[in-house]
Amino acid sequence: MSEIRAAIVGHGNLGRGVEQALAQALDMHLVGIFSRRPAEDIQPLTAGVPVYALSDIDSHQDTIDVLILCGGSRSDLPEQGPALAGRFTTVDSFDTHARIPDYYAAMDEAARQGHNVSLVSIGWDPGLFSLNRLLAEAVLPQGTTHTFWGKGVSQGHSDAIRRIPGVRAAVQYTVPVPTALAQVRNGENPALSTRQKHTRECYVVLEEGANPQTVREAIVSMPYYFDEYDTQVNFISEAQLQADHKGMPHGGFVIRSGSTGAGTAQTCEFSLQLQSNPEFTASVMVAYARAAQRMKAQGLTGAYSVFDVAPALLSPRPAAELRQMLL
Repeated sequence: MSEIRAAIVGHGNLGRGVEQALAQALDMHLVGIFSRRPAEDIQPLTAGVPVYALSDIDSHQDTIDVLILCGGSRSDLPEQGPALAGRFTTVDSFDTHARIPDYYAAMDEAARQGHNVSLVSIGWDPGLFSLNRLLAEAVLPQGTTHTFWGKGVSQGHSDAIRRIPGVRAAVQYTVPVPTALAQVRNGENPALSTRQKHTRECYVVLEEGANPQTVREAIVSMPYYFDEYDTQVNFISEAQLQADHKGMPHGGFVIRSGSTGAGTAQTCEFSLQLQSNPEFTASVMVAYARAAQRMKAQGLTGAYSVFDVAPALLSPRPAAELRQMLL
């Protein structure tokens, strides 16, 4: 079987993570990086990888099997995703949960018109955590599921802050409320609001002359991101940001507490502890890029989520080997 030819759109933290993940995938290779930035501003991690202008991407349709979209969910993907899904098979990590249905519909229409496959909202949440929520609820229909994120850096929320006028740089940490996490793990099945489960800590570097109060209000009132949380905004220097907030750890927990039989208590938990949020998200995307190419080869078209992709399609191993080694 020939290698899968993958290309990257965007070369920020996630794009660089995808580049690293592709280097570890023996059945895939990177054929190019596409960016809106000038090519001379992009420094690939892999020697010899060409960099192209995103505006020229149509001329590369015959050399790309799957396009991995690494833009942000707030403004990049809603525009780029449907535009590119009509011309390429794509994988993206759109992660604004409340807007996924609308985004999925736009991607499905574009992919079907272009006879392509688009795997949307691929990562660890949405993504792997979504799968675990589905499995746990299917196995324990009588019960309650809770998801906790962090403590860790949210790429999407950090990107959303950086798009606010007057913000030079920013990072945002999602932090579980310890008492809420303890209640869930104890099987108490508490009814918890969004605000009761997590807090958000923001560290922001302002542009010269920016009004701190204006920026603070724009953050704490932002729909889908901060308005439902207790949010702490800290203004710091760029030197402090580089010294204390350079890493991108994350993780979290999906916990399902339920009962079987005549009220027998059962709890299942899936957790992640990540030193690099973007590198792990990128690794998930690359596995699903393999699946996307295979689904396209099967004649499928349209948008799909992690719920629709058979796990065997993610692995480079043949089915017989999977049954022998992993089943």
